[in-house]
Amino acid sequence: MNQEVIIVRGNRALAGDVSVAGAKNSALKLMAASLLGQGVTVLHNVPLISDIEIMSEVLERLGATVVRDGHTLTIDTASVDCCETPYELVSKMRASISVLGPLIGRFGEARVAMPGGCQIGARKIDMHLVGLEALGVHFDVDHGVLEATTPHGMKGTHVYLEFPSVGATENMLMAAVTAEGHTAIENAACEPEIEDLANMLNAMGAKVSGAGSSLIEIEGVPLSAMHPCEHTTVGDRIEAGTFLVGGALTGGPVTVHGIDPAFLRMAIMKLRAMGCDVETGDDWVRVSRTEPLASVDIQTLPHPGFPTDLQAQFMLLAALADDVSVITENVFENRFMFAAELMRMGADVTLDDHHAIVRGVAELEGAPVSSTDLRAGAALVLAGIVADGETSVHHLEHIDRGYEDYVGKLASLGADIRRVSADSVAG
Repeated sequence: MNQEVIIVRGNRALAGDVSVAGAKNSALKLMAASLLGQGVTVLHNVPLISDIEIMSEVLERLGATVVRDGHTLTIDTASVDCCETPYELVSKMRASISVLGPLIGRFGEARVAMPGGCQIGARKIDMHLVGLEALGVHFDVDHGVLEATTPHGMKGTHVYLEFPSVGATENMLMAAVTAEGHTAIENAACEPEIEDLANMLNAMGAKVSGAGSSLIEIEGVPLSAMHPCEHTTVGDRIEAGTFLVGGALTGGPVTVHGIDPAFLRMAIMKLRAMGCDVETGDDWVRVSRTEPLASVDIQTLPHPGFPTDLQAQFMLLAALADDVSVITENVFENRFMFAAELMRMGADVTLDDHHAIVRGVAELEGAPVSSTDLRAGAALVLAGIVADGETSVHHLEHIDRGYEDYVGKLASLGADIRRVSADSVAG
């Protein structure tokens, strides 16, 4: 496919209303959970992004049928008879490892290719395995393929995760719903997407309580008690946060619809600390700013701490703030690759291990830049909106993984932005 680039002319204009899609990080796991339904599950509010296409392919490879109608997916897993996911799909998207738990929950076995590295860090799956082993799952690695079996069935257990890993919590949750007896996951991830997954599992016949807190409890049910359901994905808090940063950059007002403000408590707190006015309603957040941006210190932490997925966007805000901000990345070790691209546009950032010291500058300059990961790509496009001159953002495949019609939504808010083939730019 011909490479495309996003061309942005800095016009500092973003204002109006925008609606976010369903949460990428929820929809992918809900799709995996449909395997436990053994029938026709209907998912609403599913974003039109490339990661969803890959997960659809994973499910189809297992024997499911997946039909999309707008933002609704109909997934029939009744005829799934395979429990192996191949490397070429897992290598495209690490989230496909999330079929491990539901495959074990349904078949008592699974073969899943080991995920390779990731642009923003190794994201080891050790914790997935420790939790599942405690349930009675046995693992072997054969030529890069993780083979899971349950020679004595799965029994409920008590697990304390050494880190509140989202993936490990989700995989263990989806396996434990059909384990015999009571399971408790302590130090579980508390992200809203975990709660969304638990709500869907309960609608399918599972007995999960405590999701959204650090202690999740599961009363196992027989697989025969699990059935398909209809479920609506929660709004994407990271997409929402990205547009709120856009409003903060330009002054707004920008109103983001389709999101529970409680999902963004820490981000909203930091926006206010930087001099923004933030209003909230039941399912919307509005940001505006008339004062200069103030510096802020941020450290990323698991939810309800500041989300690592909004770190690049807030580094951009800090780059244009008065004085010095310090950003500490505690979740992914390579998340600061974005800083080098922002520095090409004139930002003053000094990296020291997992700290970034950001000294505010008066303005940024348009430049050719590359998306280093999903969130960095989105932030670079926002940088182009406030930079002097023209910015071209390359490697859009990263942005396409998690933002539905990003260019169209920004254009609707007033950005001077277009998506073109790389050839036309080179010419």
